Amino acid sequence: MPYFVETFDKPNHQQVRLDNRPAHLAFLEEHKDLLLACGAKLADDEDTASGGVYLLDVETRAEAEDFIARDPFTRAGLFAAVEVTRWRKAYLAGQGYLQPPAPGRDSPGQARRSGD
Repeated sequence: MPYFVETFDKPNHQQVRLDNRPAHLAFLEEHKDLLLACGAKLADDEDTASGGVYLLDVETRAEAEDFIARDPFTRAGLFAAVEVTRWRKAYLAGQGYLQPPAPGRDSPGQARRSGD
């Protein structure tokens, strides 16, 4: 099951981001087979980044944590925080991935009502 990684830049570190962007982009290109999606979180000016989002096609939290630890942005000390969360792929690029529950079974997160 994929992992969602969200990064949060340290304040006043825009120059660190800019200086390390070429190495970061090369790292992403080298590991594009693991990326379902990724990109910077932008301010409304569409230019100033404050962190990023990665959807990683890896099997374990350790793999996701290792990936982000090797990112040149992490190595340069850009991030104030990194959050790693397991992610269920329901829809991606207009394609559905969830299977309907089997007859007589509740869907995940759905409570059975009394008398059902």
